Amino acid sequence: MTLIKSISGIRGTIGGVAGNGLTPIDIVKFTAAYGSWVINKTNIKKIVLGRDARISGEMVNNLVIGTLQGLGIEVIDLGLSTTPTVEIAVPMENAGGGIILTASHNPKQWNALKLLNEKGEFISDADGKEVLEIAEKSEFEFADVDSLGKVITNDTYLQKHIDIILALPLVDVAAIKKANFKIAIDCVNSTGGIFVPALLKALGVETIYELYCEPNGHFPHNPEPLPENLTEIAKVVQSKQADLGIVVDPDVDRLCFVCEDGEMFGEEYTLVAVADYILQNTPGNAVSNLSSTRALRDVAEKAGGEYHASAVGEVNVVNQMKATNAVIGGEGNGGIIYPELHYGRDALVGIALFLTHLAKFGKSISLMRKNYPEYYISKNKITLTPEMDIDALLVKVQEKYKDQPNSTIDGLKIEFDKEWVHLRRSNTEPIIRIYSEAGTETVAEGLATKIISDIKEILKLN
Repeated sequence: MTLIKSISGIRGTIGGVAGNGLTPIDIVKFTAAYGSWVINKTNIKKIVLGRDARISGEMVNNLVIGTLQGLGIEVIDLGLSTTPTVEIAVPMENAGGGIILTASHNPKQWNALKLLNEKGEFISDADGKEVLEIAEKSEFEFADVDSLGKVITNDTYLQKHIDIILALPLVDVAAIKKANFKIAIDCVNSTGGIFVPALLKALGVETIYELYCEPNGHFPHNPEPLPENLTEIAKVVQSKQADLGIVVDPDVDRLCFVCEDGEMFGEEYTLVAVADYILQNTPGNAVSNLSSTRALRDVAEKAGGEYHASAVGEVNVVNQMKATNAVIGGEGNGGIIYPELHYGRDALVGIALFLTHLAKFGKSISLMRKNYPEYYISKNKITLTPEMDIDALLVKVQEKYKDQPNSTIDGLKIEFDKEWVHLRRSNTEPIIRIYSEAGTETVAEGLATKIISDIKEILKLN
């Protein structure tokens, strides 16, 4: 069993012994800590709650609601929802925060409490540490019987989310409708099965081939939208002669596409394509994290904008977007952050913007993909001994490549013209993750192999 306490939330496997898994006791403890933090910080006793369709969702939901009520907090329960929908609902409800019950792309045995501030954005590092400290000290004060919080069920936010997306100037419903797209979708039996078909219909898409759209939490395959998990929708796209396939993760904040020939558009290129469309129509800057493809930088600079990189993590991307007035940003895992709507990864707005872009492009999705610079990312890791000083090791690697442009805002990233390698330490294991990118898969893997060899050589010298 696993329980991971991080600044952005509490994630773990269901069951086991308290403190070693996401047990009812742990759920109550951390919900009470977060609810107490919201009251202390905002003096607002209202929190928005939503969940994906995981099997454990109802159980976790009931515990969270009861705990918040016990603190005297009013709960706006959206029920089955998406992460971006809850993010939108928090400021619309004038709430002090929000909780999304989802373990995102993790398998069915996992669940988590994702924590939002009063803006509907993920809480900061400092705020997260405060929540964990409150939990550690059990500094909770529960309400008396006359001051218990009430629960309001609100199922209107599906439509509200869609309406806000349709009202965006760069979403062209008429163009999408005219394109007469035939689209296959895989929603991994979670809440995308409710939200994605509803959005597509509102966008004028009449032919939708639904795959795994029953929100019962029984994931038919690994829910992370990676190519090896998407073989079935690729076959459906081809057999139905669909124009494209759309895949979302269980909480609908990651998005990827399948081309009409069954090939993957590439999760890294979801953001690239959407950014291309945004930047063609809205002059400005773009942001992604250090481990995302260079193609976004190429697209941004071609459009006359600037590209900026952030540390890995959605909250870091958002902070960098705000600092640089970026008009588009996100992460290479298919996460689109469009601040015109809100500062959170949102697969639904990504779908609407991408389909508008594709409709105006007027050609196949595979031809669109060929328009973008071709890069390949290789992902590797090296396991070290627990007592190893990883930070000192990274300093020595940096020294070896001191003549190359590098960044240390998140581990170590070294640039070699249009190629790069990014070394990040794991927060939970004695591991260095090594991401490298180049124009071909062979070169990307060769670059990673070279850095791994350097690390081993440094270790030998010590």
